[in-house]
Amino acid sequence: MNRSDQLGHRDITCFKAYDVRGELDKNLDPDIAYRIGRAFAQTRAAKSVVVGRDSRASSPALAAALIEGLTDGGADVLDLGLAGTEEVYFHTGKQGTDGGIEVTASHNPINYNGMKIVGAGSAPLDPATEVPPILALAESGDFAPASKGKITDFSHGRAEYAAAMADFIDIGALRPMKIVVNAGNGTAGPTFDAIAAELDKRGAPLTFIRMHHQVDSTFPNGIPNPLLDENQPVTAQRVQQEQAALGIAWDGDFDRCFFFDADGRFIPGEYIVGLLAAAFLEKAPGEKIVHDPRVVLNTRAMIAEAGGEAVVSKTGHAFIKRKMRDSGAIYGGEMSAHHYFRDFYFCDSGMIPWLLMVELLSRKGQTLAELLSERIRLYPSSGEKNYVIEDADAAIARVVDAYAGQANERDDLDGVSLSFDDWRFNLRKSNTEPLVRLNVESRGDAALVQEKQAELAALLQG
Repeated sequence: MNRSDQLGHRDITCFKAYDVRGELDKNLDPDIAYRIGRAFAQTRAAKSVVVGRDSRASSPALAAALIEGLTDGGADVLDLGLAGTEEVYFHTGKQGTDGGIEVTASHNPINYNGMKIVGAGSAPLDPATEVPPILALAESGDFAPASKGKITDFSHGRAEYAAAMADFIDIGALRPMKIVVNAGNGTAGPTFDAIAAELDKRGAPLTFIRMHHQVDSTFPNGIPNPLLDENQPVTAQRVQQEQAALGIAWDGDFDRCFFFDADGRFIPGEYIVGLLAAAFLEKAPGEKIVHDPRVVLNTRAMIAEAGGEAVVSKTGHAFIKRKMRDSGAIYGGEMSAHHYFRDFYFCDSGMIPWLLMVELLSRKGQTLAELLSERIRLYPSSGEKNYVIEDADAAIARVVDAYAGQANERDDLDGVSLSFDDWRFNLRKSNTEPLVRLNVESRGDAALVQEKQAELAALLQG
């Protein structure tokens, strides 16, 4: 492409609360990707930027345009090629660049794509102060001339990343274990193979059963989103068939990690957050743990029992990372299966959690079900239920009007959370999709969770 320094104004609507996410050829295309790259380089005075892309068919063209914009803006680019979001985070921090951008739409439909953007040190951009200048310049197209930056193929960086992942655990503590891994034909496969090879080199006694492992941009087994109920049975059944100790599945850019126990039961993310929090606190008592406000009862109980300090943050990776940096928290987790680590530039990773889990199960000599069945009984939850509602604000207002007067506590940090004697709920609008999201949980009463979920759903849907 031969682009001028003055492209003219273009409205850009794909910037969300903390990411870029848009529908292809509607509000995201190579021209917009170029503008974003050019604007990032200029507004950040960036000298070097890491770029990676996921396995979607549209990602190579968008990444190429993004890289052209960055280099036209004077930034050198370390091009990872096909890579997960966390590989961008890792190299942005490790190589000391001025930022990193992953071209990805994660788990969104196949006709979408987007970008996840971080600054130096893999710090999230402030949605209020750092994102608007990038958007404004990208829209105006009024770019300043700059010396052309160079592009370096940095795909060899995966080996260093894989070694860093293996360093997170004590290989000598691992017991023999068979594990089913489902990459969903997304970006995870090649990166997982690099980590598995590093573990094998170090003598880890692990056996992996790979499924849907080949990268395939057509997603023949569906968009990789293990959080959806309909996507879980295939992994669950394979765990049972193989008599594996554990099942692991990832989303498209593998910054989320999902677990299945030896019986093939999907373990909701909030229970994994509590378990990993307790594991960190066992090694480092008194540390802070950040969590999101959607489902909190088990997480807060496990943190308190382990002698830690719970810190709540608004949902979303930019907000969680900022809260972790501000508080110095050792670990943070969201019920949506994002897990964040102080020793990983305060960023989320879909590979570190399963490594830590394998080490934890080995050390405890217990299965995942044995570690969590009682927690699930003590603090049952509904799982996140999503409703497409035309007037979301009015629907949420109906619920609040009906229940607020009975609540012991109200929290508006993220959507609205109302707490009662034996149960609580959180209701919020999605940042990236036209959905209202509902979570209900209780203290020991699964029937109450179902009852209240049905009540709230009926009220939401009018």
